[in-house]
Formats: sequence, structure tokens, C-alpha cells
Amino acid sequence: MTKVLTIDYEKCTGCRLCEQVCSVKHEGVSNPARSRIKVVKWEEEGLYIPMVCQQCESAPCIAACPMNIRSRDEQLGRIVTNYDQCIGCKTCIAVCPFGAVGFDPVAKKVISCDLCDGNPVCVRFCFTEALQYVDDSNINKKRQREAAEKLYEAKRSFAAEPTA
Repeated sequence: MTKVLTIDYEKCTGCRLCEQVCSVKHEGVSNPARSRIKVVKWEEEGLYIPMVCQQCESAPCIAACPMNIRSRDEQLGRIVTNYDQCIGCKTCIAVCPFGAVGFDPVAKKVISCDLCDGNPVCVRFCFTEALQYVDDSNINKKRQREAAEKLYEAKRSFAAEPTA
């Protein structure tokens, strides 16, 4: 059975330890700009929201890639990128509805969560258990989909608010 990374943003305290350990794991440096997970702070609501690749079933980033270098690893249920053939066009960044595909400014490459090859380091260091890596089931998929839809709607309503 595959596993999924779930996020309960109501448990997130905004410590950003997940960003730190992710960048150390993948890039060898503590630099949140190079992390595959981003914690977004919504000031007015007083919320911290960890944003990470949702490993979408019908992933827009896979469909939109002009080089066809993004694909699904069925064994781990994750989206992978063939960096040897990536041209850095950033189309995958533009089409991600969750803003979960990023760009590493140092390595000059697109980055997204790869589930740390089945052992996400962010989960191991999340002391509030806002991040969990759990067995895939209909209940978990439903919960993940509902959370993703809430985040998407909140993001849309936040973007639609007039600025002063």
C-alpha cells in the first residue's frame, strides 16, 4: 500500500523546522529558499500553512511539461523530475494550483516534494504532527482532497481581496 503526506494546518505552529530540515536533506544547507516545503503565514487569519506537492492524481505539472520530463513513480506515489532533460521553462510552477512547485535559486532548477524516497524528513521533525506520512486509504484521500480544496478556495478568496 502506498503512503501519502497529509497536512493538518490547524496544528502548524509556524516553527518552519520542516523547511530547514528539507533543505539540509536535499541541498546540504539550511536555507528555506531551497526547501521543497514552504510555510505560508496568513497574517489576518493567524494561520501558518505548510505548502507541499499534493502528488495530484491528474497532475497539471506532468501534463503541461513541454519536455515530458515529469512523471509519476507509481511505487511511492510521487511525482519525479528528470533533471538531465529539464530546460527550466518553469511551466510546472505556473500550472500548479497549490503553488507547491518551486524554484531553487542557487541550483537554478525546479523543485517539488519527492517524499524523501518514502521517508519524509519533514514528518520526522514535525513535533506537532501537523505533517504525517500515512497509509493511503479512501479516508485519507478524502481528507487530503478536502484540505487541498479548502486551501485552494482560501487562496482564491485571499487573492481576490482588494488591496489598500
